[in-house]
Amino acid sequence: MSLPEILAGIRRAEAQAGRLPGSVRLVAVTKGHPLAEIREKVLSYGAFPLAENRGQELRDKLAALTEHGLDAAELEWHFIGPVQRNKVKYLRGVRLIHSVEDAEQARAIAEAAAKWGQAPAVLLQRHNGEAQKHGALPEALPGLLREVREAGLDVRGLMVMAPYGQPEAARRVFEETAAQARALELPELSMGMSDDYPAAIAAGSTLVRVGTRLFS
Repeated sequence: MSLPEILAGIRRAEAQAGRLPGSVRLVAVTKGHPLAEIREKVLSYGAFPLAENRGQELRDKLAALTEHGLDAAELEWHFIGPVQRNKVKYLRGVRLIHSVEDAEQARAIAEAAAKWGQAPAVLLQRHNGEAQKHGALPEALPGLLREVREAGLDVRGLMVMAPYGQPEAARRVFEETAAQARALELPELSMGMSDDYPAAIAAGSTLVRVGTRLFS
């Protein structure tokens, strides 16, 4: 699907949920795709956040921007993968990290950011109930929020990954995550991917992460 088709789907989901047009931002998940393809399929339609989930791949793309006629200052990069403390150094230039799940990660980010001169904002990743998935347990999030703020980072909201191929479980996870974000007074919600973003938008998502459909 083209980016305009995906945007149209997001706007339909907003309307069906009774939300204001433009209240949900598309985050283009660009992992595994070269800069030339990103420029053609995403940036040719406007300025959209670009998301990577591997620090080394992000580092290499940032280093190659000028070769592809791209200006780093005009791009908004997000990081959505697991935060590895020994690879935080590769996240310089990232504006938003979606996947902080413990205080040690936050302190590593803050320490690196002190050298960079600017810290990225962060989201706390909420565990979705699947044993193999990342994220902090819901009951741990209030304490984690306090610790991450004490580390000096700006916490904007929550992120969650829904159980794959389970629509009812996904809807429940989205609704519970949105309710907890409201309780914690956090405005951003990174919820929903290529196959489940309408349900995420209905629950209150403000950022939807789409890659598979965008580059298929």
